[in-house]
Amino acid sequence: MARRLGIASLLLALTCAPAAALAQVSDADRATARSLAIEGQEALDRKDFSAALDRFGRADAIIHAPTLLLGVARAQVGMGRWIAAQESYNRILREGAPEGSPEPFFQAIDAAHKELDALAPRIPQVLITVRGSSAADVTIDGEPVPRAALGVKRPVDPGEHTIRVTAAGLAPAEVKLTLAEGASEAVVLELKPVAPPPPAAPLPPPPDRGPVAAGGGRTALAIAAFGLGGVGLATGAVSGVLAIKKHGDLSGRCPGGRCEPSLQGDVDSYHAMSTVSTIGFAVGAVATGAGALLLLTAPRSPRRAGITITPVIGLGCAGAEGRF
Repeated sequence: MARRLGIASLLLALTCAPAAALAQVSDADRATARSLAIEGQEALDRKDFSAALDRFGRADAIIHAPTLLLGVARAQVGMGRWIAAQESYNRILREGAPEGSPEPFFQAIDAAHKELDALAPRIPQVLITVRGSSAADVTIDGEPVPRAALGVKRPVDPGEHTIRVTAAGLAPAEVKLTLAEGASEAVVLELKPVAPPPPAAPLPPPPDRGPVAAGGGRTALAIAAFGLGGVGLATGAVSGVLAIKKHGDLSGRCPGGRCEPSLQGDVDSYHAMSTVSTIGFAVGAVATGAGALLLLTAPRSPRRAGITITPVIGLGCAGAEGRF
């Protein structure tokens, strides 16, 4: 028997359809279905399977008949939608045709049986195994796969497919494969725990600015005080030496402690140097004492435990000596 029903057979089938099938169909609907069936067969003949599927599907929605559903199945086969075609063929066989149906209906059922037997071994199959979770969700090209269908062969259309598995708390897994006609593939998808994010680098501890800062400030003030004390002592010492020298000179020129008026400038100079010397020693003593007090009361730390500052006073010089 020829693979396809001719246009004449389609017209006969739609014209002579059982009364039950046409009871609720108007003449306009019957004419529309007939026109769609003719267009569908013409598209099928020129291998425009997408157009054929559209036209046969529309016609079958108006008048459901095995001849029209056979056209749908054949268009689906041409488009590579073999799983859908298999179901269309099975529907034709399952529904059959009521007694008194036109001969093309029975011819369509017979053709569906033969074409289904030829298609079944060509359909690829994939066996999906999931490891790492018993509650995983699996999809093929975005379509969910029942968990009961995992671990057994599942028919799929030929061509490229993406199989993806996800589960709560686990990293998703995905595989892409291309299935040829009649191929049978086994795919194992393993779920693994989501890798934790890398730990953040620890922040450096804040600098200890408590006792160290206070001790550092006291030490700095102590050093400044020692410096000021050294300047004061040096000034007092130098001025004192000059005053002593001036006093010795005036003693020889002023018998009995009485100086001539012409020497009044030298006398004033002597008194000024004596005053500067006294003030210098006083400032030096106070500043040095304050520095020593600050240094002794400053909080000690291991970094400053070896610091030693010693005042140095000598003839014509004064200052501080430090050891670190």
